[in-house]
Amino acid sequence: MADMTAAYAPSHGLGEEQSIWFKLTPLLSQENPMQVLMALSDKYGGVVPINLKNHRIVLLSEPAHAQRVLVDNADNYIKYFDGLRPIFGKSMITVDGALWQKLRSPQQPAFHPHMFEAYFPYLMSAIDSKMARWAEFASTGETIEMVEETWTLAAEMVCKALFDREMPFNPHFVFGQVKTYTDVMNHKSIRLKKVSGELTEISEEEDASKAMEIWGSIPDTVIGANVLDHRERTLLKMLEAAEADPNFPEFDRQQVIDEMKQYLWAGTETTALTLAWSLYLLSMHPEALERIRAEAHAVCGTRDPQWQEVQQLGYTRMVIQETMRLFPPIWALIRIAAGDDEIEGHKIKAGDKVVILTYIAHHSPKYWDNPEAFDPERFAPERAKKRVKYSYLPFAAGKRACIGGALSQIENTLALVQLLRRFTPEYVGPVPAKIHATVTLCPKGGLPFKIKALS
Repeated sequence: MADMTAAYAPSHGLGEEQSIWFKLTPLLSQENPMQVLMALSDKYGGVVPINLKNHRIVLLSEPAHAQRVLVDNADNYIKYFDGLRPIFGKSMITVDGALWQKLRSPQQPAFHPHMFEAYFPYLMSAIDSKMARWAEFASTGETIEMVEETWTLAAEMVCKALFDREMPFNPHFVFGQVKTYTDVMNHKSIRLKKVSGELTEISEEEDASKAMEIWGSIPDTVIGANVLDHRERTLLKMLEAAEADPNFPEFDRQQVIDEMKQYLWAGTETTALTLAWSLYLLSMHPEALERIRAEAHAVCGTRDPQWQEVQQLGYTRMVIQETMRLFPPIWALIRIAAGDDEIEGHKIKAGDKVVILTYIAHHSPKYWDNPEAFDPERFAPERAKKRVKYSYLPFAAGKRACIGGALSQIENTLALVQLLRRFTPEYVGPVPAKIHATVTLCPKGGLPFKIKALS
């Protein structure tokens, strides 16, 4: 394990001095980082070049910019991987080009909509486990951290639905470990103290390395866990079939492990943040919460929803979509220009890092009426079809759009309906909740809640 620990040292990852996360820290560590970025975008017409001593970062925030980088000229823009490989290894999230396409191909069928019905009972099983836990919280009255609760739910959903396994690890412990690494501000602080000679102990950095060591062991733990139903059509089966294919030498055992990592981390993180932010917004807007309950009762009465009824939960799904507009988990999409380009009269040079600020597009009054308001109805079909293309990018766009976006929305729709039919989660933190802009858009200091059971 010693070699693994060294490889995962955070000084070689998100906190690396050449990392874009390190360089953007002065902006992201502001009290209201998104407001600062929005003000810069307004001042410079949506294109903000940041000139550094050895390269340039260009912040982009218009839908036309996203279309150029992600769709029309996508082959010129390589995905930015720095800091991700310690988390995801050589999975498809950290490769590009023909190899990326080759790695994605055997996994794509697991996310075809016709597979979701098979996942449905396993998603419901994970939600049932969470409801049992929440019943205890309702009886004790203790305060819980909602992002941790939703992360652990999402992790159980992935294990059961995609891998046909009981979740074999303590998800609350693993949640703490992954957060140790992804808190970019901590990496920045560690590095600056070391540069100035203030830091002689490196316990925090060792903690991050230890977190990555633990993280690296999780896929093997999952594979070795109790099999639920020996299903033949699961994502894990598809990964192992690719490994067994003699015509696919790139897909070795380590590739299986690394692909599992991206679903156990990226697939849980974005789903969990969306669900947590949804519960925060619903706590602020009890009329919307009651409308979800009314919709669930109209669709399925007092029983659990059936698979064929999921698509009838339209308002609940709109709440999820509006949450991802207001609080997009992936608030920025980073690419590196492979060659020279021009975007709305601005020269992009080979090697420039371009950052598509999805958060700003989602909050622009040019594309959204009253953009800071919580209005799920803006995603009603008759209004959604009038939306400016690429002004809404919760799962990116183009060929590298998130493979699991549709499944994530189903997971969260089911979770909202089931949890809210039995409980009222009450947010008890500062209002408004503050944003922590790291690799994902997290609540600063978490989202504390108390759980009330419905009589």
